[in-house]
Amino acid sequence: METNLNNIPTNKIKKISKETVSLFFGHLILFLLAIIWLIPIIWMLLTAFREEYVSGVFQGSVSASFYPKTFGFENFRKLFLETEFPRWFLNTLLVSVFTTFFSTVIVLMVSYTVSKLRFRMRKPLMNIAMILGLFPGFMSIIAVYYILKAMGLTQSLFALILCYSAGSGLGFYIAKGFFDIIPTALLESAKIDGANSLQTFLRVILPLSKPIIIYTVLTSFTGPWMDFIFARVILGETNSSIHTVSVGLYLMIHSSQADGTMFSTFVAGCIVVSIPIVTLFLVMQRYYVEGVTSGAVKG
Repeated sequence: METNLNNIPTNKIKKISKETVSLFFGHLILFLLAIIWLIPIIWMLLTAFREEYVSGVFQGSVSASFYPKTFGFENFRKLFLETEFPRWFLNTLLVSVFTTFFSTVIVLMVSYTVSKLRFRMRKPLMNIAMILGLFPGFMSIIAVYYILKAMGLTQSLFALILCYSAGSGLGFYIAKGFFDIIPTALLESAKIDGANSLQTFLRVILPLSKPIIIYTVLTSFTGPWMDFIFARVILGETNSSIHTVSVGLYLMIHSSQADGTMFSTFVAGCIVVSIPIVTLFLVMQRYYVEGVTSGAVKG
């Protein structure tokens, strides 16, 4: 059946035309932004597999072309066999896994307490946590360093785990928003059945909280995995065997022996480091989005 345009009101035609034009330009802008964001990633991938010498990387101009003349795995071979990158990778994985465990437990328990339990200092604690969260964590790095030094904990992976986990409880607002939407009637039913607060949290709340648990795990893992400032200050430069990937790659590229070929090895290391994060987000993207949207409610 053919549609007769003469029967469609003029104002409706204009509205459809405006929506079509707006949608077109919106997709055009997104397409251009996607290209801008993809260019550096594509350049890094090409540089990681580049085998010709790259000069001038520290003077702001790279003599090599955007597209490599020769491809190969020499940079990755050099990364794994001629540097301590495997050790740095394992150190970072160890710190991230332990930090993720402790941070997830702390965040979920604090969020549940603030959301479902009522006590006298609840509101003041929430306000203080919000104010402290406005300041970047590295502002406290000098105080943290001297406290760790007084305790003899500097230049150790345990110190990093302690620093990353200790302040995780302040990031409870997203998880609190998720727990706020869980009906209080479930908690009251569990209480009537004789369950205490811990049993209610473990047997009632956690089984319903898969999206926010995965969101918390992802954010807790990516923080230590990508951090440079705390790791650089606490671990120092002398003992390379305890370095994380961020510190190790930084010192490698800024060492006195670094040259243009080392830069390609550095880029290869960046590609390897990004693989676990990208994989986690691709596998758990649906739950990550559910955790963010479910937790973005008024507390």
